[in-house]
Amino acid sequence: MAERDALSLIEAERRRDIRSRWLLSTPALLIILFAAIGPLFIVLVYSFLTPGDYGDVKWGFSTEGWVGVVLQRDIFDDTLTIADAHLTIFWRSIKLSLMTTVVTLIVGFPTAYFIATRSERTRELWLFLITIPFWTNLLIRTLAMLVVIRNEGLINTLLLKFGLIDQPLQMLFTDGAILAGMVYVYLPLMVLPLYASMEKLDFRLIEAGYDLYATPFRVLTKIIIPLVKPGMIAGSILVFIPSLGAYVTPSILGGGKNLMIGNLIELQFGAGRNWPLGSALSIALMLIVMVALLAYVRNAGSSGVKHG
Repeated sequence: MAERDALSLIEAERRRDIRSRWLLSTPALLIILFAAIGPLFIVLVYSFLTPGDYGDVKWGFSTEGWVGVVLQRDIFDDTLTIADAHLTIFWRSIKLSLMTTVVTLIVGFPTAYFIATRSERTRELWLFLITIPFWTNLLIRTLAMLVVIRNEGLINTLLLKFGLIDQPLQMLFTDGAILAGMVYVYLPLMVLPLYASMEKLDFRLIEAGYDLYATPFRVLTKIIIPLVKPGMIAGSILVFIPSLGAYVTPSILGGGKNLMIGNLIELQFGAGRNWPLGSALSIALMLIVMVALLAYVRNAGSSGVKHG
Protein backbone atom coordinates (compact mmCIF):
# COMPACT_ATOMS: atom_id res chain seq x y z
CA MET A 1 0.00 0.00 0.00
CA ALA A 2 2.75 2.39 0.97
CA GLU A 3 4.60 1.57 -2.23
CA ARG A 4 1.46 2.27 -4.29
CA ASP A 5 0.97 5.65 -2.56
CA ALA A 6 4.60 6.54 -3.25
CA LEU A 7 4.19 5.71 -6.94
CA SER A 8 1.01 7.79 -7.06
CA LEU A 9 2.81 10.76 -5.53
CA ILE A 10 5.66 10.40 -8.00
CA GLU A 11 3.21 10.26 -10.92
CA ALA A 12 1.32 13.30 -9.62
CA GLU A 13 4.58 15.20 -9.23
CA ARG A 14 5.58 14.28 -12.79
CA ARG A 15 2.26 15.54 -14.15
CA ARG A 16 2.60 18.82 -12.24
CA ASP A 17 6.10 19.21 -13.65
CA ILE A 18 4.82 18.64 -17.20
CA ARG A 19 2.00 21.18 -16.70
CA SER A 20 4.47 23.72 -15.33
CA ARG A 21 6.73 23.28 -18.34
CA TRP A 22 3.82 23.73 -20.75
CA LEU A 23 2.73 26.89 -18.91
CA LEU A 24 6.24 28.30 -19.02
CA SER A 25 6.48 27.47 -22.75
CA THR A 26 3.09 28.99 -23.60
CA PRO A 27 4.37 32.55 -24.37
CA ALA A 28 7.05 31.23 -26.73
CA LEU A 29 4.57 28.87 -28.40
CA LEU A 30 2.09 31.72 -28.90
CA ILE A 31 4.78 33.89 -30.46
CA ILE A 32 5.76 31.06 -32.83
CA LEU A 33 2.09 30.44 -33.67
CA PHE A 34 1.15 34.04 -34.46
CA ALA A 35 4.49 35.39 -35.75
CA ALA A 36 5.64 32.42 -37.86
CA ILE A 37 2.97 29.82 -38.48
CA GLY A 38 0.14 32.38 -38.76
CA PRO A 39 1.60 34.40 -41.67
CA LEU A 40 2.70 31.21 -43.39
CA PHE A 41 -0.86 29.86 -43.13
CA ILE A 42 -2.22 33.10 -44.64
CA VAL A 43 0.18 32.78 -47.59
CA LEU A 44 -0.92 29.15 -48.04
CA VAL A 45 -4.59 30.19 -48.07
CA TYR A 46 -3.91 33.02 -50.53
CA SER A 47 -2.27 30.53 -52.94
CA PHE A 48 -5.67 28.83 -53.39
CA LEU A 49 -7.69 32.01 -53.99
CA THR A 50 -8.54 34.04 -57.11
CA PRO A 51 -6.38 37.08 -57.99
CA GLY A 52 -8.05 40.45 -57.62
CA ASP A 53 -8.33 42.98 -60.42
CA TYR A 54 -5.89 45.45 -58.84
CA GLY A 55 -3.92 43.20 -56.52
CA ASP A 56 -5.21 41.54 -53.36
CA VAL A 57 -7.40 38.43 -53.75
CA LYS A 58 -11.00 37.45 -54.31
CA TRP A 59 -12.44 34.91 -51.89
CA GLY A 60 -13.09 32.17 -54.38
CA PHE A 61 -11.26 28.85 -54.44
CA SER A 62 -8.88 28.45 -57.36
CA THR A 63 -5.80 26.39 -58.18
CA GLU A 64 -4.60 28.80 -60.88
CA GLY A 65 -1.88 30.07 -58.57
CA TRP A 66 -0.30 26.63 -58.28
CA VAL A 67 -0.84 25.90 -61.97
CA GLY A 68 1.03 29.09 -62.80
CA VAL A 69 4.12 27.95 -60.94
CA VAL A 70 5.17 25.61 -63.75
CA LEU A 71 2.54 26.25 -66.46
CA GLN A 72 1.18 29.28 -68.29
CA ARG A 73 -2.24 29.73 -69.84
CA ASP A 74 -2.58 31.15 -73.34
CA ILE A 75 -4.60 34.39 -73.30
CA PHE A 76 -6.44 33.46 -76.52
CA ASP A 77 -7.43 29.78 -76.26
CA ASP A 78 -6.64 28.97 -72.58
CA THR A 79 -4.27 26.16 -73.52
CA LEU A 80 -1.58 25.31 -70.98
CA THR A 81 2.11 25.28 -71.84
CA ILE A 82 5.28 25.01 -69.81
CA ALA A 83 6.22 28.28 -68.13
CA ASP A 84 9.75 28.41 -69.47
CA ALA A 85 10.48 31.74 -67.78
CA HIS A 86 9.54 30.43 -64.32
CA LEU A 87 11.53 27.22 -64.75
CA THR A 88 14.53 29.22 -65.95
CA ILE A 89 14.34 31.44 -62.89
CA PHE A 90 13.99 28.43 -60.60
CA TRP A 91 17.00 26.77 -62.20
CA ARG A 92 19.07 29.97 -62.05
CA SER A 93 18.21 30.41 -58.37
CA ILE A 94 19.12 26.83 -57.44
CA LYS A 95 22.29 26.91 -59.57
CA LEU A 96 23.54 30.22 -58.17
CA SER A 97 22.68 29.17 -54.60
CA LEU A 98 24.62 25.92 -54.95
CA MET A 99 27.54 27.73 -56.57
CA THR A 100 27.50 30.33 -53.79
CA THR A 101 27.57 27.56 -51.19
CA VAL A 102 30.46 25.77 -52.91
CA VAL A 103 32.53 28.93 -53.44
CA THR A 104 32.02 30.16 -49.87
CA LEU A 105 33.02 26.68 -48.62
CA ILE A 106 36.17 26.68 -50.76
CA VAL A 107 37.13 30.19 -49.61
CA GLY A 108 35.83 29.87 -46.04
CA PHE A 109 37.50 26.54 -45.18
CA PRO A 110 41.14 27.74 -45.38
CA THR A 111 40.11 31.06 -43.85
CA ALA A 112 38.57 29.35 -40.82
CA TYR A 113 41.57 26.99 -40.56
CA PHE A 114 43.95 29.94 -40.65
CA ILE A 115 42.07 31.70 -37.85
CA ALA A 116 41.80 28.53 -35.74
CA THR A 117 45.58 27.99 -35.89
CA ARG A 118 46.45 31.49 -34.67
CA SER A 119 47.15 32.43 -31.06
CA GLU A 120 44.14 33.32 -28.90
CA ARG A 121 44.85 37.06 -28.98
CA THR A 122 45.29 37.06 -32.75
CA ARG A 123 42.12 34.98 -33.27
CA GLU A 124 40.01 37.71 -31.70
CA LEU A 125 41.37 40.25 -34.20
CA TRP A 126 40.68 38.00 -37.20
CA LEU A 127 37.17 37.16 -35.98
CA PHE A 128 36.57 40.87 -35.49
CA LEU A 129 37.55 41.50 -39.12
CA ILE A 130 35.27 38.67 -40.31
CA THR A 131 32.25 40.07 -38.44
CA ILE A 132 32.72 43.68 -39.58
CA PRO A 133 30.47 43.24 -42.68
CA PHE A 134 27.56 42.42 -40.35
CA TRP A 135 27.82 45.95 -38.99
CA THR A 136 26.54 47.41 -42.24
CA ASN A 137 23.24 46.96 -44.04
CA LEU A 138 22.90 44.30 -46.76
CA LEU A 139 21.98 47.02 -49.26
CA ILE A 140 25.17 48.97 -48.49
CA ARG A 141 27.33 45.86 -48.93
CA THR A 142 25.66 45.09 -52.26
CA LEU A 143 26.17 48.66 -53.47
CA ALA A 144 29.84 48.38 -52.47
CA MET A 145 30.17 45.33 -54.72
CA LEU A 146 28.41 47.26 -57.51
CA VAL A 147 31.03 50.01 -57.25
CA VAL A 148 33.79 47.42 -57.57
CA ILE A 149 32.52 45.54 -60.65
CA ARG A 150 30.69 48.19 -62.71
CA ASN A 151 32.16 49.44 -65.99
CA GLU A 152 33.76 52.45 -64.28
CA GLY A 153 34.50 50.46 -61.13
CA LEU A 154 37.71 49.54 -59.36
CA ILE A 155 38.47 46.35 -61.30
CA ASN A 156 37.96 47.84 -64.77
CA THR A 157 39.84 51.00 -63.82
CA LEU A 158 42.89 49.01 -62.72
CA LEU A 159 42.79 46.74 -65.78
CA LEU A 160 42.58 49.74 -68.12
CA LYS A 161 45.34 51.55 -66.25
CA PHE A 162 47.76 48.64 -66.62
CA GLY A 163 46.80 48.16 -70.26
CA LEU A 164 45.44 44.63 -69.79
CA ILE A 165 42.18 45.48 -71.59
CA ASP A 166 41.16 48.04 -74.23
CA GLN A 167 37.60 48.56 -73.05
CA PRO A 168 35.75 47.87 -69.78
CA LEU A 169 34.60 44.32 -69.14
CA GLN A 170 30.86 43.87 -68.81
CA MET A 171 30.67 42.23 -65.40
CA LEU A 172 27.58 43.95 -64.07
CA PHE A 173 24.05 42.60 -64.76
CA THR A 174 25.27 39.02 -65.23
CA ASP A 175 24.97 35.77 -63.29
CA GLY A 176 28.64 36.13 -62.41
CA ALA A 177 27.95 39.50 -60.79
CA ILE A 178 25.13 37.99 -58.71
CA LEU A 179 27.37 35.10 -57.69
CA ALA A 180 30.20 37.43 -56.67
CA GLY A 181 27.80 39.59 -54.69
CA MET A 182 26.24 36.67 -52.82
CA VAL A 183 29.65 35.14 -52.04
CA TYR A 184 30.78 38.47 -50.62
CA VAL A 185 27.59 38.89 -48.58
CA TYR A 186 27.28 35.35 -47.20
CA LEU A 187 30.93 34.37 -46.74
CA PRO A 188 30.96 35.20 -42.99
CA LEU A 189 28.03 32.81 -42.51
CA MET A 190 30.29 30.01 -43.75
CA VAL A 191 33.46 31.04 -41.95
CA LEU A 192 31.99 31.32 -38.45
CA PRO A 193 30.48 27.78 -38.20
CA LEU A 194 33.64 26.32 -39.71
CA TYR A 195 35.77 28.18 -37.20
CA ALA A 196 33.57 26.98 -34.34
CA SER A 197 34.25 23.37 -35.40
CA MET A 198 37.96 23.87 -36.08
CA GLU A 199 38.51 25.61 -32.76
CA LYS A 200 37.57 22.34 -31.02
CA LEU A 201 39.78 20.27 -33.32
CA ASP A 202 42.49 18.27 -31.56
CA PHE A 203 45.55 19.20 -33.61
CA ARG A 204 47.47 16.32 -32.06
CA LEU A 205 45.53 14.07 -34.44
CA ILE A 206 46.95 16.01 -37.36
CA GLU A 207 50.46 15.63 -35.98
CA ALA A 208 49.83 11.91 -35.55
CA GLY A 209 48.74 11.68 -39.17
CA TYR A 210 51.99 13.28 -40.34
CA ASP A 211 54.00 11.02 -38.00
CA LEU A 212 52.38 8.07 -39.76
CA TYR A 213 53.63 9.45 -43.09
CA ALA A 214 50.22 10.59 -44.34
CA THR A 215 50.28 13.14 -47.14
CA PRO A 216 48.71 16.58 -46.53
CA PHE A 217 45.83 15.59 -48.79
CA ARG A 218 45.10 12.43 -46.77
CA VAL A 219 45.34 14.37 -43.53
CA LEU A 220 42.82 16.83 -44.93
CA THR A 221 40.37 14.23 -46.25
CA LYS A 222 40.74 11.56 -43.55
CA ILE A 223 41.19 13.64 -40.39
CA ILE A 224 40.27 17.30 -40.72
CA ILE A 225 37.18 17.16 -42.95
CA PRO A 226 35.43 14.32 -41.06
CA LEU A 227 35.98 16.10 -37.73
CA VAL A 228 34.75 19.51 -38.93
CA LYS A 229 31.87 18.13 -41.02
CA PRO A 230 29.20 19.51 -38.59
CA GLY A 231 30.57 23.00 -39.21
CA MET A 232 30.56 22.42 -42.96
CA ILE A 233 26.92 21.30 -42.85
CA ALA A 234 25.87 24.22 -40.65
CA GLY A 235 27.70 26.74 -42.84
CA SER A 236 26.27 25.28 -46.04
CA ILE A 237 22.74 25.51 -44.64
CA LEU A 238 23.27 29.07 -43.43
CA VAL A 239 24.51 30.11 -46.89
CA PHE A 240 22.18 28.09 -49.12
CA ILE A 241 18.87 29.13 -47.53
CA PRO A 242 19.27 32.94 -47.71
CA SER A 243 20.98 32.83 -51.11
CA LEU A 244 18.11 30.81 -52.61
CA GLY A 245 15.60 33.46 -51.55
CA ALA A 246 17.90 36.45 -52.13
CA TYR A 247 16.21 39.58 -53.42
CA VAL A 248 18.40 42.66 -52.88
CA THR A 249 21.62 41.33 -54.41
CA PRO A 250 20.07 39.90 -57.64
CA SER A 251 17.93 43.01 -58.02
CA ILE A 252 20.90 45.39 -57.90
CA LEU A 253 23.68 43.34 -59.50
CA GLY A 254 21.38 41.50 -61.91
CA GLY A 255 19.73 44.70 -63.08
CA GLY A 256 16.27 43.16 -63.44
CA LYS A 257 17.43 40.92 -66.32
CA ASN A 258 18.73 38.00 -64.25
CA LEU A 259 15.85 37.35 -61.88
CA MET A 260 15.86 34.88 -59.03
CA ILE A 261 12.92 33.39 -57.15
CA GLY A 262 12.81 36.25 -54.64
CA ASN A 263 12.57 38.81 -57.45
CA LEU A 264 9.85 36.78 -59.20
CA ILE A 265 7.79 36.61 -56.01
CA GLU A 266 8.13 40.36 -55.47
CA LEU A 267 7.11 40.95 -59.08
CA GLN A 268 3.88 38.98 -58.60
CA PHE A 269 2.94 40.90 -55.46
CA GLY A 270 3.90 44.19 -57.12
CA ALA A 271 3.61 44.92 -60.82
CA GLY A 272 2.11 41.52 -61.66
CA ARG A 273 -0.77 41.97 -59.16
CA ASN A 274 -1.15 38.21 -58.92
CA TRP A 275 -1.05 37.49 -55.20
CA PRO A 276 -2.12 33.81 -55.45
CA LEU A 277 0.74 33.08 -57.85
CA GLY A 278 3.18 34.97 -55.62
CA SER A 279 1.93 32.99 -52.62
CA ALA A 280 2.23 29.69 -54.49
CA LEU A 281 5.79 30.58 -55.53
CA SER A 282 6.61 31.41 -51.90
CA ILE A 283 5.35 28.05 -50.67
CA ALA A 284 7.14 26.29 -53.56
CA LEU A 285 10.38 28.04 -52.54
CA MET A 286 9.93 26.84 -48.96
CA LEU A 287 9.33 23.28 -50.17
CA ILE A 288 12.47 23.39 -52.31
CA VAL A 289 14.50 24.53 -49.32
CA MET A 290 13.06 21.77 -47.12
CA VAL A 291 13.74 19.05 -49.69
CA ALA A 292 17.28 20.33 -50.31
CA LEU A 293 18.06 20.47 -46.59
CA LEU A 294 16.69 17.00 -45.92
CA ALA A 295 18.66 15.54 -48.83
CA TYR A 296 21.85 17.34 -47.82
CA VAL A 297 21.66 16.42 -44.13
CA ARG A 298 20.74 12.80 -44.87
CA ASN A 299 23.57 12.43 -47.38
CA ALA A 300 26.05 14.06 -44.99
CA GLY A 301 24.92 11.83 -42.13
CA SER A 302 25.05 8.61 -44.14
CA SER A 303 28.55 9.36 -45.45
CA GLY A 304 29.95 10.18 -42.04
CA VAL A 305 33.15 8.55 -40.91
CA LYS A 306 33.08 6.52 -37.73
CA HIS A 307 36.07 6.77 -35.45
CA GLY A 308 37.07 4.13 -32.96
